[in-house]
Amino acid sequence: MSRDRYVDFLRAWAILLVVLGHWLITGLVRHPDGTLTAPEMLLTLPWTQWLTLGFQIMPLFFLAGGHAAGGSWARSRDAGGSAAGWVGQRAVRLLLPTAAYSGLVLLVLGVCGALGVDPATLALVGWAMAMQFWFLPVYMLVSALTPALYALHERWGPRVPVVMGVVGFGVGALVAAVGPPRTGLVEAVGAVNYLLVWGVVYQLGFCWRDGLLTDGGRTVPVALALAGGAVFAVLVGPGPFPVSLILVTGQGLSNTDPPSAAMLAWAVAQVGVALWIAPAVRRALERDRVERAVRVLGAGSMTLYLWHMLPVLIVAAAFYLTGLAPEPGYGSADWWALRAPWLLVLGVVLAGVVRALRPLERWLASVERAVRPGAGIRGAAAWRVWAGLGVSVCALTYFAGHGFAHGGAIPVPAAVGLGAGTALLALPRRGGDRNGARPDVHARDGRAPAR
Repeated sequence: MSRDRYVDFLRAWAILLVVLGHWLITGLVRHPDGTLTAPEMLLTLPWTQWLTLGFQIMPLFFLAGGHAAGGSWARSRDAGGSAAGWVGQRAVRLLLPTAAYSGLVLLVLGVCGALGVDPATLALVGWAMAMQFWFLPVYMLVSALTPALYALHERWGPRVPVVMGVVGFGVGALVAAVGPPRTGLVEAVGAVNYLLVWGVVYQLGFCWRDGLLTDGGRTVPVALALAGGAVFAVLVGPGPFPVSLILVTGQGLSNTDPPSAAMLAWAVAQVGVALWIAPAVRRALERDRVERAVRVLGAGSMTLYLWHMLPVLIVAAAFYLTGLAPEPGYGSADWWALRAPWLLVLGVVLAGVVRALRPLERWLASVERAVRPGAGIRGAAAWRVWAGLGVSVCALTYFAGHGFAHGGAIPVPAAVGLGAGTALLALPRRGGDRNGARPDVHARDGRAPAR
């Protein structure tokens, strides 16, 4: 099967909206004592919660991820690869740049703390630099389950996401019915929806790849879009769920923590729309200039995803701490008018950051080629993969929930855990594959489609 450029477009579009969304909601306020704060826009300006309907595009990541992973795993399995080998290769591809990014951020925060920087400032910076991390542990867990999920798909097809969706909807309804404050048991049950809700979209990616959603034309995509949209409208209108698809401090119910029944409905609607407009976007992608832009954006997607909040700190130091930036009232008409130059300046700074990071990217790519697990590893090497994955997911989950400097202190256990998890995943390469061949025999063939 040839590479589907529309899958690349979905990833590139999702990355672009993540970056723009985070920049848009980040508004800085300089106080008379010279300190900076970043008010929570969705809380301070409640009407902006409607904007999250356009910027919450994580379903596109999981849809494109399922489409790509299904093909990648099938090829690796058919070539004799093991589940641990395939999972390990994909995990290393994510963890190496993530560990490098985390290590550099933690180092800078540690030095600043030793120099006497205010703990509140460290905590704010640490939160800003980790705000995108929630996605990584969830995606890594779903990816690790790919061999099992794909086996279910091969046997039962679309019935798998339907059953997962029904269970996920029920879990979301239970969490909403209990309401806050919730017991530990309810919290644990609700957390299952991180896998169920996003797993539904991932499974739909399998179905999409096999033509089960599109072979009949636009009937299924239109049905998904209309049904998902209608259910979402009921759940956030007369229903109990908020309209915001991003966590808002103080809200009794959240659509993301854990993913709610309303988030499930919106995800299904978004999948339907994505498949509905696919033919038109594919025609646009036939233009060389458009296809080239998508390819460039996709090639640097991990760098953009990890580093896109650094320009905010650079601009804050250069223009806000110095008092050079105009500072109209937060949320005023003049403040909104300045959002356009704000985004433009951040884009220019990010382009410089990406350019400066190219040597690091090339070095990480060479390290990955050297340490990624063999495609067919089994036995003790396989257990190191699963252990490394588990430790890394726990560390990333902590960073996602607390930032890099919660309370102004560096979280040493989480930092050590991420480093140890990454090292465990890199060690099994020497185990080779099950046939005693070179460890990277199958990895090269399966590399490009999985990006």
